[in-house]
Amino acid sequence: MKITTTGSLGNVAKPLVQKLIAAGHEVTVISTKADKASEIETLGAKAAIGSISDTTFLTEAFKGADAVYTMMPPSMGPANMIENIAAAGKAYADAIKAAGVKRVVMLSSVGADAPAGTGPVGGVHRVEQIFQEQLTDVNVTVVRSGFFYVNFFRDIPLIRTRGIFGNNYSGDDKIGFTHHDDLSTAIAAELQREGNGFEVKYVVSDVSTGNQLASLFGRAIGKPELTWTEIPDEQLKQGMLSAGLPPELAGLITELGQGVRAGIVMNDFFAKGGAITGKIKLEQFAGNFKAVYFNN
Repeated sequence: MKITTTGSLGNVAKPLVQKLIAAGHEVTVISTKADKASEIETLGAKAAIGSISDTTFLTEAFKGADAVYTMMPPSMGPANMIENIAAAGKAYADAIKAAGVKRVVMLSSVGADAPAGTGPVGGVHRVEQIFQEQLTDVNVTVVRSGFFYVNFFRDIPLIRTRGIFGNNYSGDDKIGFTHHDDLSTAIAAELQREGNGFEVKYVVSDVSTGNQLASLFGRAIGKPELTWTEIPDEQLKQGMLSAGLPPELAGLITELGQGVRAGIVMNDFFAKGGAITGKIKLEQFAGNFKAVYFNN
């Protein structure tokens, strides 16, 4: 098969490309960064350098592809992020139609079923709608991921300096999490199957609460006293602003936590059975967390 992937060589995209090449497929990798071309080619793939907001570029990159994998960056630009993501989703849809692609796998997120109250996830909600409404003769599988395990690495500086681990939702809220390798495995499998109209599937590796995570990571790094801290919304936002995040993104991330707190983000996943399909559990990831904590 000829398969075009987006996401350059990120946490999900790189192992995905490696799996597809190992399976004997001809892979084209879209990246916005020209300096990624040599690394892409070293893997055995073809590099296509350009913007995912450029319909003409995407159409050319998608031509001849038997299947296409699409993903959206968590933020696009310092302002109008949701609109920018939706515009890129429209560019994807237009290019898919123009190139005659008949199989698409889209990376989405828990909470993407909700029309509001989910922060940056609102962008992929819009893209899901665009694909469902406009790609009526294409087999589209939307793969909704849980929160990425690797995002916990961002908490390490605050744990080290202040002994704080938490977010702006309760330590009792149950959340679905996903290891990027489980995600790449699921996406690779979907790209190699025909699909059946417009489908939504969840890929979640484990479910946990903040209190359970604090206990798990605390034991791993020799800090059994580590507990979950529910951080007030404004304090969380100010911390992100101090770290240099654009105000709009800080506001959206704060809203995402509020959506977890209100039950909006995880509602559909649990309503549909809350199936855990990934193989890599948080207990295993705790070893990676420990290694990063002590080696960086």
